[in-house]
Amino acid sequence: MEKKIGKNVSSGAEKVETVEKAAEKKQQKKGAKASEKTAAPQKDRVAEQMAAAKQEETAAAEARFEAAKARAAKKEAAHMQKINKKQAHMQAKLEAKEKRMEAIAKEKSERAARHAEKAARREMLATESATEKKQRLAREKREKAARKKQQEAERAQAMQAREEKRKAAQEKRTAAREKKKRERAEKRSGQKKRAPGIGGWIAAVATLGAACLALATVVTAGSFRMNDMAMRAENAYRATLYELVAVSEEMDDDLAKLRVSAGTNEQRMLLTDILVESSLMESALEKIPVDSVTSTDISSFVNRTHAFAEHMLMKLAAGDALSQREKEAAARLYEINAALAHELNELAVNTPADELRAFFDGETGEIGTRFSEWGKSANPKPEEITDAPFAGEGNVEENGVEKQGEISASDAEEKVRAFFEGYHIADVKLTGETSARDMRCYNFTLTDENGSEIFAQVTKNGGNVAFFDSYETCSVKNFDLAGCDAIAREFLSARGYTDMTATWFSDTGMVACITYVSQTDGVRCYPDMVQVRVCEEKGRVVGMDARGYLFNHENEGRTSDPTISEGAARAKLSEGLEVTESHLAIIPMGRREVLAYEFVCDYGEEQYIVYLDASSGEEVRIFRVHESARGRYLR
Repeated sequence: MEKKIGKNVSSGAEKVETVEKAAEKKQQKKGAKASEKTAAPQKDRVAEQMAAAKQEETAAAEARFEAAKARAAKKEAAHMQKINKKQAHMQAKLEAKEKRMEAIAKEKSERAARHAEKAARREMLATESATEKKQRLAREKREKAARKKQQEAERAQAMQAREEKRKAAQEKRTAAREKKKRERAEKRSGQKKRAPGIGGWIAAVATLGAACLALATVVTAGSFRMNDMAMRAENAYRATLYELVAVSEEMDDDLAKLRVSAGTNEQRMLLTDILVESSLMESALEKIPVDSVTSTDISSFVNRTHAFAEHMLMKLAAGDALSQREKEAAARLYEINAALAHELNELAVNTPADELRAFFDGETGEIGTRFSEWGKSANPKPEEITDAPFAGEGNVEENGVEKQGEISASDAEEKVRAFFEGYHIADVKLTGETSARDMRCYNFTLTDENGSEIFAQVTKNGGNVAFFDSYETCSVKNFDLAGCDAIAREFLSARGYTDMTATWFSDTGMVACITYVSQTDGVRCYPDMVQVRVCEEKGRVVGMDARGYLFNHENEGRTSDPTISEGAARAKLSEGLEVTESHLAIIPMGRREVLAYEFVCDYGEEQYIVYLDASSGEEVRIFRVHESARGRYLR
């Protein structure tokens, strides 16, 4: 183990050096302490400066942050304002669009309602009887007179109100002038009165002259204005007629050319012109103050022309040519329109101004009569309508009634009493005889215990009730068509009409009209027809027409064997017809009977009954089904 031995510092030089180093070290320590004492205050000042700078920087940063935040808020507010403005603009556009769409929808609805009302009126006019037409015209005349009277009363009331207002204003002005006079008189009462001189007289004469001149000027100007207005009105009336004349003459040329045209392109151009001209004519006709019937008649012609042109254009577009029948239809339209053009030209050129003005002011006169006559000629009486297929055909081949023996009037009375057993008949009167429609009949008027009358016809040959009708009213619907059918079948069966099938139902008011035909081996025999009317309130038969059955039921030699099948006949139907029912039927064709296939078809929303010859497949008869307030009917 070594022993630690300290340094030898006994040498003098080393000792001196050691002492100096110690002194220097000590001096350094003293200097460090002194410098620390001197640097302490300086360090505190630096720290304070740094803290102040830091605080200023923090404040500046906070200010910059607040400014940035304010800019962001302002930008956001501007953005939101822009969005809100855009949204409000879009909302306004949407509301405006909705209003436009509502207005368009309302206009379409009103237009559809007007068209529906016109269509309903046209249908009503087409099916109304002469008595109903007379009653309707009288009612419309009364309504027009009442409206005119009401308008005159309203005008008189308005004039009275204006006159009262004018008088009140005049009285007010007079009172104001009197007040001013009194004020001026009171003001002059304290002043000395002066004698009137010539100057006042001159002023009064000048004032009076100026007033007369002004009044003459006003009257003359008013007269000029009234004459100008009258002239303008007359020119407007004639312009309306000239517009109709121009359109009708253009249509006259086009229809005349269409009659002789054989080229498809030329026909297409002519039909397009006719289509436009019919629309212009309809618009011009609305300005003519004719009565509703005449307006309907003329509009019916214009609408038929429009529909004809439209249909022919569709046919040409499909590649088909106009048939001879369609050219004949164009010729008929041409003849009607030519008469219209001539009539309108005469009215426009030769009618005095006062008559024309009176006509446009609402007075019918000779002009209205001429329009009415032309309207009737432009809208000829529609072809005869029928209330069931082949109704009213009458005797076809052999007259089954004439084969039977003749009976006396007393025997006929017994038969009619037996026929109406259960009707509580109190009195039967023979009112005469008739000979019509290939049969002779006794006419009877029957009265039941309630006083209701029944008119009945009994054939002189055979003593069968061929027709009867009751005059009682039915106002409540207690039975539907099925119930009425059961009542009618029971009624017919009890009177010897068996093997009958219902082929047509029509509900007119509170009376059900049902058509029955005999049926043998599934073949309907339309010549053997019985029509029955059932009151839907009381549930009893109130009318019957069995003349067709009595004429034709005993016909011999009828065949029920078709030459072609139903499928082959169905294939011959026009495209677009959808068959809903089919039957084999014997139908009347003039004075002979024909075996045919009966097809009940739908074509869109319309219904047709088509009959094809069972031996050749050719079309022999087509009925179109119409629906009206008076029940179903065929045309």
